[in-house]
Amino acid sequence: MPLDAAGLRTAFSARPEGLVALAADVGGLREGMAASTFTPASLDPPLVSVCVARSSRTWPRLRASRGLGVSVLAEEHEQVARRLSARDGDRFAGTAVTTRSSGAVLIDGACAWFECAIEDELDAGDHLIALLAVLEVHHLPDARPLVFHRSSFTQLASPCPAPAPVAGLVGAADGHAGPPRDTGPARH
Repeated sequence: MPLDAAGLRTAFSARPEGLVALAADVGGLREGMAASTFTPASLDPPLVSVCVARSSRTWPRLRASRGLGVSVLAEEHEQVARRLSARDGDRFAGTAVTTRSSGAVLIDGACAWFECAIEDELDAGDHLIALLAVLEVHHLPDARPLVFHRSSFTQLASPCPAPAPVAGLVGAADGHAGPPRDTGPARH
């Protein structure tokens, strides 16, 4: 596979991603975009990150808002994701939203909502990484996420029960944010 934009895009698409809506009310106008590169970054302080193409025409407008809504899209939000990814048209047509006093716009029925403020922006080649401070968070435990895989929308194969903490992952009970600690040779 060539190490060019097309080859990288194909290889990157092998990893399933959840989709988020980034949205805000900016000067009385709703602005929004879809993103698949959303990552929890820190528990203390609460931070998340999202990658945004430098070519985005929407990000400079979103950046002007005091608050930014990040909504983890649910499986019934495929059309919302398509509209938020479109260059033109009303990106919020037929979409129920909640607008917070900060200007953050949250998609109703999303799996999770994060009301955020932009903390920093980092250079990442043809993208930038926006580091967002989480001001408030809510989630719907039974909502199922919309997934983007191999350049297509899809869904999880079966319902997922509420997850138990997994040692070594961010959010695990031991607070360790890396792979499981090496405890020596395995004993059988």
